[in-house]
Amino acid sequence: MVNYALIGSGWRAEFYIRIAKALPDHFNLTSVLIRDHQKGVDFSRKFEVPVCNTLDALMHTSPDFVVLAVKRGITTEYLLDLFDKQIPVMTETPPGESKEDLVRLWESSKAFSAKVQVAEQYFLQPLYASWKNVINEKMLGEITNMSISSLHGYHGVAMIRYFLETGFENCKITGKRYHFPVTETYGREGMCFDGVMFSCPRDRATLEFENGKVCYFDFSDPAQYHSFIRTRQLNIQGTRGEIDDLTVRYLTENNVPVTENLNRIDLGVYGNQEWSHYGIMLGERMLYRSPYKNARLNDDEIAVASLLDGMEQYMRTGKDIYSLRNALQDMYLNLMMEDAYKKEYAYVETSDQPWKNN
Repeated sequence: MVNYALIGSGWRAEFYIRIAKALPDHFNLTSVLIRDHQKGVDFSRKFEVPVCNTLDALMHTSPDFVVLAVKRGITTEYLLDLFDKQIPVMTETPPGESKEDLVRLWESSKAFSAKVQVAEQYFLQPLYASWKNVINEKMLGEITNMSISSLHGYHGVAMIRYFLETGFENCKITGKRYHFPVTETYGREGMCFDGVMFSCPRDRATLEFENGKVCYFDFSDPAQYHSFIRTRQLNIQGTRGEIDDLTVRYLTENNVPVTENLNRIDLGVYGNQEWSHYGIMLGERMLYRSPYKNARLNDDEIAVASLLDGMEQYMRTGKDIYSLRNALQDMYLNLMMEDAYKKEYAYVETSDQPWKNN
């Protein structure tokens, strides 16, 4: 049983509630911290979860760790307080908003020997995990470059570092932020049919790493997260093949070119079985299988649940699921990309940060 408490009551916090309700024999949400009494009463009634008004009361519910899912801008101060109180924490992204925040967090985490991991979930989503397994099986040979247009900022950086395996290498960045009109079609509240248009930024950047690997980054936020007319795209090229979104092209040992498509398997589609995600196949290969059999979780919920399991393992063994230093590097590169957009295709160069060598 994974026992955790939750700090936060926003859209992201609700994921941790749904996961506990979907898998009650595996995940136990001990309580939610909401400081405003009436807001807490309303929240408890709406989601049918216990609520506390103080951190001390929250810890008296005996969680193994807390999940920090508060709004951006206050995460750093919350983390510093949790480090000081020696409370194990898995924090939502990003952990800090400035280079100064990132350094403060690193220094504090070292000073207090903080038990902390970060909820950078995308590498645990079924599709991203499948793409990485193609790379891990050496089907593409040595990876040299990639184009990614599916995630913003630090999330995008996390996947760039993950697929290119660049670790904490420095890079040179060029880029520019554009703005284009687009029609609203979908949001967190559901589909939209009123035809309203808005100006949406589109970030284009090139990251050239020290080892010669290159990423071409492209994202339009928020349109690509919530839109029926803006989709995600990914291309990863290696010396012996490439991933082109859901298509994989590679050479056999005899250099025969093969083209195969990723095949998603969901149970209960066009049938009467309760819906759940089963896995993703490439030809006869099962690239990914959901660790939560028959659970009604979407891809992001599967990833977040996997993070919770990873945090429980980290508490027992010390093995990272997603370390603070990785999340700090993600956000640092994101901040440097923001600098590059302002300089419009002038090179911005990253440098070694305090967390590079742990």
